[in-house]
Amino acid sequence: MRSNGKPFLKWAGGKTQLLDQFDNLYPKRLKEHKLKKYVEPFIGGGAVFFELNSRYDFESVVLNDINSEVILTYKVIRDKVDDIIDFLSKIRSDFISLDGLDKKAEFYYKVRAEFNHEKNEIDYEKVSTNSVKHAGKMIFLNKTCFNGLYRLNRKGGFNVPFNKSNSPSIFDEDNLKEVSKALQNVILLQGDFEVVTDYIDKDTFVYIDPPYRPLNATSNFTDYSKEPFNDDSQRRLVQWFRKLSDKGAAVMLSNSDPKNTDENDEFFDELYKEFYIERVSASRAINSKGAGRGKISELLIRNEK
Repeated sequence: MRSNGKPFLKWAGGKTQLLDQFDNLYPKRLKEHKLKKYVEPFIGGGAVFFELNSRYDFESVVLNDINSEVILTYKVIRDKVDDIIDFLSKIRSDFISLDGLDKKAEFYYKVRAEFNHEKNEIDYEKVSTNSVKHAGKMIFLNKTCFNGLYRLNRKGGFNVPFNKSNSPSIFDEDNLKEVSKALQNVILLQGDFEVVTDYIDKDTFVYIDPPYRPLNATSNFTDYSKEPFNDDSQRRLVQWFRKLSDKGAAVMLSNSDPKNTDENDEFFDELYKEFYIERVSASRAINSKGAGRGKISELLIRNEK
């Protein structure tokens, strides 16, 4: 269902700033309204989905992510948007009423501890009163943590620190309602990227935005799930990319450009050498400190123009 929904999470590596460049690189079949299905196996913040949803009428949409909290939050907004707005209104009021950063930080760490404790108790398949609260805490933590990062420790606990310079809006009620509208009738899955394979055919546009290959040791700040997405994972992903291409689907993939830090690094150029490789410009922090932010190139890889 078309809507004007925008990403409701602050997401490291989000694609909002790249949408204008992407617009010139989407497959011709999409622009001609010949692709009836949309599948995104790493939904994250969903910038590309929300942009395309506002412009195209897909007959079916499948969104997946390995992060169970992300998918649960999408489900709650789809099915119980008024309930999560009520919860977020209360937690935002409690947070902004606190005087001073120390009290706000104490509140943040209390919510973070509750969030991590609940992980073992939540039924991620069902939308319930408890899952509404858990999803609301996910949004609150995302908007008040350092750089909107999602990082897990080895036990699977969310461990990103409080953003002491933060003056967050937490949420936009009107946008959450538009997001809920966009998600009606959308199939939401949680798991490895290959779980969406059977939903893909020759009439499908697939946008793939995996965890980026780190440009250097300090840029690998996000452990998005307990299992790292390493070079072996990237090699498995290109095999899947080829499989989808052989099915006749239109496939587009984003990733980091190793040449930003090593002009001789041909990792992705070799992996995807039989496909169309474009370089787009992005403003990113390439290490965990703000001083590392600047214009860099990112890869956009397509199997058709």
